[in-house]
Amino acid sequence: MATEAARSSSTEPASGSGAALQHGYWRRPSALSRVLAICEHFLANAGFDRTPWLAVAFAAGIGAWFALPDPWLWSAVAAACLAVVLAALAATTGDGSYPYLRQSLIFVPLAIAAGLGTVWAKSELVGQAPVEHPTVGWFEGRIVERTEQPAEERTRLTLVTRLAGSEEPVKIRINVPEKADSPQFATGAVLRLKARLMPPAPPMLPGGYNFARTAWFTGLAATGTAISPVELRKAAPSRFGLESVRLALSRHVRSRLDGSSGAIAATLASGDRGAIADNDAQAMRDSGLAHLLSISGLHVSALIGVAYLLALRLLSLWPWLALRVRLPLLAAGVGAGAGIFYTLLTGAEVPTVRSCIGALLVLAALAMGREALSLRMLAIAAFLVLLLWPESLVGPSFQMSFSAVIAIVALSQSEWVRRWLAPRQEDWGQRALRHVAMLLLTGAVIEIVLMPIALYHFHRAGAYGALANVVAIPLTTLVIMPLIALALTLDLIGAGAPVWWLADQALGSLISLAHIVSAQPGAVTLLPAMGLGSFLLFAAGGLWLALWHHRIRFAGLIPAAIGTFQLATLSPPDLLISGDGRHLGIVEPDPHSLYMLRDSKSDFVRENLGESAGMSGETIPLADWRQATCNSDFCVVTLKREGIAWLLLVARGRDMVPERALAAACERVDIVVADRWLPASCQPRWFKADRAYLSRSGGMTIDLGDHKVRTVAQGQGKHGWWRQPEPRRRTRPKANQL
Repeated sequence: MATEAARSSSTEPASGSGAALQHGYWRRPSALSRVLAICEHFLANAGFDRTPWLAVAFAAGIGAWFALPDPWLWSAVAAACLAVVLAALAATTGDGSYPYLRQSLIFVPLAIAAGLGTVWAKSELVGQAPVEHPTVGWFEGRIVERTEQPAEERTRLTLVTRLAGSEEPVKIRINVPEKADSPQFATGAVLRLKARLMPPAPPMLPGGYNFARTAWFTGLAATGTAISPVELRKAAPSRFGLESVRLALSRHVRSRLDGSSGAIAATLASGDRGAIADNDAQAMRDSGLAHLLSISGLHVSALIGVAYLLALRLLSLWPWLALRVRLPLLAAGVGAGAGIFYTLLTGAEVPTVRSCIGALLVLAALAMGREALSLRMLAIAAFLVLLLWPESLVGPSFQMSFSAVIAIVALSQSEWVRRWLAPRQEDWGQRALRHVAMLLLTGAVIEIVLMPIALYHFHRAGAYGALANVVAIPLTTLVIMPLIALALTLDLIGAGAPVWWLADQALGSLISLAHIVSAQPGAVTLLPAMGLGSFLLFAAGGLWLALWHHRIRFAGLIPAAIGTFQLATLSPPDLLISGDGRHLGIVEPDPHSLYMLRDSKSDFVRENLGESAGMSGETIPLADWRQATCNSDFCVVTLKREGIAWLLLVARGRDMVPERALAAACERVDIVVADRWLPASCQPRWFKADRAYLSRSGGMTIDLGDHKVRTVAQGQGKHGWWRQPEPRRRTRPKANQL
């Protein structure tokens, strides 16, 4: 027995050790469980609010559709999101564990897939294929939109017509010279004219404005210019509508105020920006005041706020009503009606409608006694806008307006700002100083937030916008807009002249402020085209900072800092080539100059080349450069980059060139650029960009130091607005002929 006991005592520890070896690992939390627990703890303690992040996920799905090139990839993203949802549902247990994580894994992928599906569906439903090639002919169509542009000495008409060989009606946009225009060319009239039509233009260079994409979603098949007298085939029906009111209002305001003051007053009253001179518009952009020229949140909110407060004050004077009805609810209804009418009167453009939706949600919150402005309310507004206009996500208007409001809300909800603005015993001077300091801080934060967006879309941003807006916003909302409204009211009895004079003085002060600020040294920051990756770093960092709480939010500074470093080290490309090959820009870093192959009469060409190079000012003809040797047919240019001498052969003439001579010239250079089709015998040492290649690639930029070529086509994929040209049948050119 002793022996058995000893044996038992000696074997028991061994038995326990074996069990530990067999089952100890499973008694410890698995690596997956630890990860799940960490994620759940983070979501529970970082202030996770589902509504803003669902709006971000919905927007991410829309952005994925624009960024990914192929329908197969769109389908793959949607399928992957649904797979994550199904996996999360399958792993759901009844014990309620990991509630935040489970909700995130179900609803966030669903929102991403919904966003992708929304923009894909709208593209299929409303997308209008562009005309295949430029055409000249006679067209007859009905006017559906009329926009007067006195600053450009033209009127822009949008017609519904049928093109040759097609039974489907399409929309075309025609510019009619001011001298050929007539008041009879109103909405609903039928016109006949001869015009030169072009497909909506893709970006001239990578990172440029994509008008073809905008036209795709607005149903525009072609744009052009009238080249004949315009015939009125059928007069517009006599009807009283908001468009006629808008045009009449714009003309009336411009008749009361001359020049730039009248143009901006007409913009504020009716949304008509066509009369604003280019130099004034540029000064407003460079001073950070361009948002005042677009009827958006500032104007709609100011009008609704005045209507709300005025209605609340007037209704409170009726004791019987005040005792029986919730006056904030009635005042909110009055404000909503005023906002909707102003939105329709000014053309109901997407930025205005977006601002109206946001303002109506704020009114609804006030009427229900809830917090008027919150990230959740802002997320609902963004979701509604993206549901109706998903394509607005990739435009600067949506990005700037919502980014600015997100920054304001996030800043106002931060704990130290609440403490700074908390009531305390102090005199009115100290209170005013605190509020002015807060106003300056808010303006500076907004400028910091908007600068990456402006640099990405426009390659330039105003540096002093915060200071300018401290004066301009109160001047516009508290002085100019009320004066215009009062003057229009007094015009009904013929007594508006004195008020119009006051409005003219206030508008003159606003314009002078824009010109003074924009003329200061360092007022404008210019950068070459920013890559999408840098832009996404700023977007991710900003959203992380705004939507999380506590210290974890400051992790958003990391991607923002990386993006800032990328911008600081960004250098312009060496070569800028337009999609037709006619326009070439060469950037010379020392001194910083831009040399152009052709001295274009078009400001559009010069501005696009200059913006993509991060430069402003006059360009220099390539033929005047000492590193270029030019004749009537070609220029040979020598570029030195990082110790390497590059030889360029650039076509500039249209005459016939012997093929053998051309082939020999191509062999001696590294790069050939031409706006014509070149024979296969032309083989440079590195790269050939002739008409055949450019018709497939679109405009391009070339960085010689990195041997990198960026093309417009690389960012278009198989979206409907980008049409690959049909293969051109090439025949061997005869001797001495191209």
